[in-house]
Amino acid sequence: MNRRLDGVFKHEQEILSATRACREQGYEIIDVYAPYPVHGLDDAMGLEPSRIPFACFLLGLTGAASMLWFQIWASAVDWPANIGGKPLNSLPAFIPVTFETAVLFAGLGTIAVLFIVTRLHPLKTSILDDPRFTNDHFLLAYTPRWPSSSSASTVRSRFERSLRRTAHDGNDSYQYGAAGPPVPAGRRTLARAR
Repeated sequence: MNRRLDGVFKHEQEILSATRACREQGYEIIDVYAPYPVHGLDDAMGLEPSRIPFACFLLGLTGAASMLWFQIWASAVDWPANIGGKPLNSLPAFIPVTFETAVLFAGLGTIAVLFIVTRLHPLKTSILDDPRFTNDHFLLAYTPRWPSSSSASTVRSRFERSLRRTAHDGNDSYQYGAAGPPVPAGRRTLARAR
């Protein structure tokens, strides 16, 4: 059974401190959902720098090299045409199209790499069951060490906010605190007050 705890926070300083606390306790951070980019959140989560800019550079270089090769091959090898005594492989004439192809490959390729890395696709369903997380609330999803000395009450007192323990087998869901997000319909719930 895959259990996870979801911490719901109203301010970005709370999500930053809770994320650091989770990382210090050795919990596995699944993800942090925020309505806008939070400065320092990637450091708090312990994420490494993204390799997408490197992929963008390689894709742009591939596009430029392939278009330059194609233009030289088409004008000097496949269909050489002597027009006014100009050289067949005139590099300055090829620069604009080479640059545009590099931008095209880099742009479209980066979008494709982003979709692949983040596992986004048109039929993917959202795991966020509360619209507040795209508006004005923050969510920290992590997996605690079950069973361990860290109980739900310890985590609740550490974060001082509402927490929700969800059993992702589709049977049970426990919601802690009055400020927590609503539990999806179709699950048995046991609500406890703080």
